[in-house]
Amino acid sequence: MNLANKLTIVRIFLVPVFMIFLLNEIPYGVYIAAFVFTAAAITDTLDGYIARSRNQVTKFGKFMDPLADKLLVTAALVCLVQMNQLPAWIVVIIISREYAISILRAVAASEGIVIAASIYGKLKTVSQIVAIIAILLDNYPFSLIGFPFSTIALWVAVILTIISGVDYIYLNRHILKQG
Repeated sequence: MNLANKLTIVRIFLVPVFMIFLLNEIPYGVYIAAFVFTAAAITDTLDGYIARSRNQVTKFGKFMDPLADKLLVTAALVCLVQMNQLPAWIVVIIISREYAISILRAVAASEGIVIAASIYGKLKTVSQIVAIIAILLDNYPFSLIGFPFSTIALWVAVILTIISGVDYIYLNRHILKQG
């Protein structure tokens, strides 16, 4: 197993660690959870870079990397709803987009078509991660100056989630028309 795939597995194992620190009354648990989430998000960037730069892209990585990403973000969003830090409707929009695009990619793959990540998809991922971290940190340090960064970051994430979903479906509508 190559390094990129090991990082993907580490990210999956960090999901329950993140949740334990976030959802239990552990001293500084939210901050530890934010650190674990950030570290896991960084492995997402690293594993892709390592796999491509070393020419070690594998079928395992192609399947598990997006799954690990979705597990991490979904776990964070669901926990934030449970903690009353995030409205459920936002999570439904984000998760619905993830399901729709995953299904679109699966249909495309069954026809031998690979749907590469778009710039909107990458921006969506970064914006979701930034928003989650900002919410976990209770808008710190921006709360010190009364700037609603976490709220703005969340709205940017929701808008980019919708835009990227529409973009993927529009650009790949021919896949949905086949058959």
